Amino acid sequence: MSRKGNCWDNAVMERFFLSLKMERVWRRDYANHAEAIRDITEYIVGFYNNERLHSKLGYLPPTVYERAMASKPPIEVSGIS
Repeated sequence: MSRKGNCWDNAVMERFFLSLKMERVWRRDYANHAEAIRDITEYIVGFYNNERLHSKLGYLPPTVYERAMASKPPIEVSGIS
């Protein structure tokens, strides 16, 4: 858990929420809370996890990268059988 008032303790989530706000929330005027929930859910599930290209993943969407990694055999790390 991060320390109170220290965004650096949770930088990954801070960056996610900044992207969400900049790319979606601040560009829309929602009529009500339910509309906002639907739109934000669509952004996260539809775009952020399935379409967004990520440089650290070889410019693949996260779900494509995850499927590719799941199909590879696990890497032995300990040398213990």
